[in-house]
Amino acid sequence: MKQKSLQSIRRDLHQIPELGFEEVKTQQYLLDYIRSLPQERLTVETWRTGIFVFVEGTVGNKTVGYRADIDALPLTEETGLEFASTYPGRMHACGHDFHMTIALGALTELAETPAENHTVFLFQPAEEGPGGAEPMLRSKEMKKYWPDVVFALHVAPELPVGTVSSRPGLLFANTSELFIDFVGKGGHAAFPHQTHDMVVAASSFIVQLQQIVARRVDPLDSAVISIGKIDGGTVQNIIAQQARVEGTIRTLSPESMEIVKGEIEKISRGCEISNDCQIHIDYGSNYYQVYNNAEYVEKFKQNVEESSYQYEEANMAMTGEDFGYMLKDIPGFMFWLGVDSDAGLHQAKLSPDERALQVGVDVVVRNLRAL
Repeated sequence: MKQKSLQSIRRDLHQIPELGFEEVKTQQYLLDYIRSLPQERLTVETWRTGIFVFVEGTVGNKTVGYRADIDALPLTEETGLEFASTYPGRMHACGHDFHMTIALGALTELAETPAENHTVFLFQPAEEGPGGAEPMLRSKEMKKYWPDVVFALHVAPELPVGTVSSRPGLLFANTSELFIDFVGKGGHAAFPHQTHDMVVAASSFIVQLQQIVARRVDPLDSAVISIGKIDGGTVQNIIAQQARVEGTIRTLSPESMEIVKGEIEKISRGCEISNDCQIHIDYGSNYYQVYNNAEYVEKFKQNVEESSYQYEEANMAMTGEDFGYMLKDIPGFMFWLGVDSDAGLHQAKLSPDERALQVGVDVVVRNLRAL
């Protein structure tokens, strides 16, 4: 597939970013392109706003799966590109426009020149939230096309074009959203003794959260509790009846995630008593760790080193990816694709180098044929 075609597809998709399970136009664009390919070996089925594309192999001893996520982020783009998002407050700031384009490029090559093994392309919605991998994994369509091995990529702004990176074992952390609501009794700022101040309660709670990682998690393990948003009160002279804290939990093991959540709930019970209030905890979306199969990572590494591209060993990261649910049930791996952008993931100025599109297609196709 020619670079100009990949670039054109990526730019089309970049202009229509849609949030999780709202990817209606994105799905239609993908379907229109897929239907333009030779259909002799293709079977196409939709699932919610996602798509399964099964490509019959020439021998078909096993099925190799490749996943591409298709949703965007609620972020206003600041790249200044002529093909910038046309949807206010929406942007492909995590590179999923690249992920889809590379998958279409790989699908084009296999539709024209099939691999020995069967292939199933999984165009998955809602990776950024509320999480599409787990329900897609449980769908009847997935059971019909269940792969023997599955892999995926993610763009890496910090790596140069032509470099890919992965590692055996843990690549991405276990993650959980964290939403905590405090309900007390408001009142006049001049009479604090008649109230139960939820700004004070929330502030005390946040300070205590930091003791969990310092004193309840094994120092040889790792965990992060980050609070990104606090909201409470109405005006400066009314003591707040309600407050809300929003954050995230990241751990390098499922066991540590359970420990952290258990400690949060203990703190909440004590805080309810000491502040005479009610506390409600919602963990929102939870993503399972991305744990790479060592055997398949080694095969991937060998395939890359036999090509003209560069392989680097990756470090573990506290980022989250719902592809971990697929790797929990199916052996496989995820790898980083260098796209050389000054701005990072989830940033409004992210602008990946489009030369990486062809690199991605080459690496994916090579591995679809070799795994």
